[in-house]
Amino acid sequence: MSRRTPLARRRTLLATLGTAAALALVPLGASGAFASDGADGGPDGHGAPGAVFVQLNGTTGNTIAAYTRHADGTLTAAGRYATGGLGGTQVGAPLDALASQGSLVLDERDDVLLAVNAGSDSVTAFPVHGAALGTPRTAPSGGHFPTSIAVHGDLVYVLDAGGDGAVSGFRLMHGALVPIPGSTRSLGLGGSNPPVFIASPGQIGFAADGHALVVTTKNHNELLSFPIDDAGLPAATPVATPSAGPVPFSFVVDRHGRLQVTEAGTGRTSTYTAARDGSLHLVGSSASDGGAALCWNVLAGRTLLGANAGSATLSAWAAPWFGPAVLTAPVAASTNAGPIDLAASHDGRFVYSQESVAGTVGAYAVSPGGTLTRIQTVSGLPAFTTTGMEGIAAR
Repeated sequence: MSRRTPLARRRTLLATLGTAAALALVPLGASGAFASDGADGGPDGHGAPGAVFVQLNGTTGNTIAAYTRHADGTLTAAGRYATGGLGGTQVGAPLDALASQGSLVLDERDDVLLAVNAGSDSVTAFPVHGAALGTPRTAPSGGHFPTSIAVHGDLVYVLDAGGDGAVSGFRLMHGALVPIPGSTRSLGLGGSNPPVFIASPGQIGFAADGHALVVTTKNHNELLSFPIDDAGLPAATPVATPSAGPVPFSFVVDRHGRLQVTEAGTGRTSTYTAARDGSLHLVGSSASDGGAALCWNVLAGRTLLGANAGSATLSAWAAPWFGPAVLTAPVAASTNAGPIDLAASHDGRFVYSQESVAGTVGAYAVSPGGTLTRIQTVSGLPAFTTTGMEGIAAR
């Protein structure tokens, strides 16, 4: 049984006792406003500190760098942890060794961090204790060159980018990844191993209610979706949806349950709904942000942010109830060289940009209106040369 968060327990208490009785149990801040439950804050009297994890993707030994996240969003180094596997690099990768989104995923429901080991065809699960990681447990990925992970409840799917590409399923049981027999499905992409960065699939993720798996295919210009049955098994073949624009790379599910997909070839975000049969339906596309290589995105509260690797900028969009995403800031912030993966704190107040060429992580405060303010530069990370770090997760 999964552990409920303090906020979930508090909501249950409110429902049981009634609002008037339960309010007396909620601590008030100095201003009289309701205090945070501490799930996402720092060591500020409201609860446990947050954390940020960065995958270093070393080809002679993959490592996770852990950081404590304080109440003001700044980070302090908290240790480094070997995954027990090897990092990897795709052929021709210009600054993003794994050419993917979702290579490092934090499952807050079970307090488990999941990391791919592209160079050794495996996936590692770490128990998470604040900003510390426990003993790693590693399992074969089910294919070649794993680059992205999707989690829904106890169901985990891994995207293998090598060769034809494949997805393989696992159950997360007591912190270990247990393969689901008969769950592997080929993507039929006809690639190499290691794959060529532009021709490899970019990301795997679940639709909002977990009824479908979605994979972006970059220069194949399709979104592949697999309906998932009650046993957690994908359909035999995917539903192929043409991308609204060239090179669909990454996506997030917004708070309305729609997919917001980046297009590296246009600088746009395209919005899709997912039907029960796994098919995707285009709502529309935003204006272009004018940046180069819009490849990664993250949702920070109500703000959708994207990283432009070639122009070293972050852009911002709003995701309204109806219609496509709306570009609100073509340049919401400038970054150090090579912004790739992004991660947001659970409360949406802070965003962290992995800056591969510079070998840094940029920390930003996010205003309620979506404005970004850089608050810290974390250095001492490996800068991309012919390979480099990729993958970041936050809580």
